[in-house]
Amino acid sequence: MPTSRETILAALLARLSALPATALRGEVLPERVPTAGLLILRDGEPGEPDVTLSPLRYHYQHRAEIEAVVQGTARDASFDTLCASIGTALAADRTLGGLCDWVEAEAPRPVDLPVEGAVSLKAAVIPVVLHYSTADPLG
Repeated sequence: MPTSRETILAALLARLSALPATALRGEVLPERVPTAGLLILRDGEPGEPDVTLSPLRYHYQHRAEIEAVVQGTARDASFDTLCASIGTALAADRTLGGLCDWVEAEAPRPVDLPVEGAVSLKAAVIPVVLHYSTADPLG
């Protein structure tokens, strides 16, 4: 049986997979970036939980990361569209079907990455904070 953390990350990946861009989890950047863009979900850090007693609950603000990558001549517009679509997908259900208390993305930190012999990439890391509680830090 998967842990709460794994279930939440899988639900986040499923939400990203509904977008036109290719969504992967924990993969390295492939040789080719799909035309619609590429999203790579990184598991991130659950951080130090707040703890409440009676009943015992661990409250996490887990910081996952989405690497968003586009390539092409109109990469600024494509990047903007991709980031906006991520925001729209997360805003549609801030609880990921009741798995989280709240999901919120932070502003992207874009960079242009030169590629030898090809059009450069525009990429960013988009932190996503997943607020959730569990009865066991390993469960």
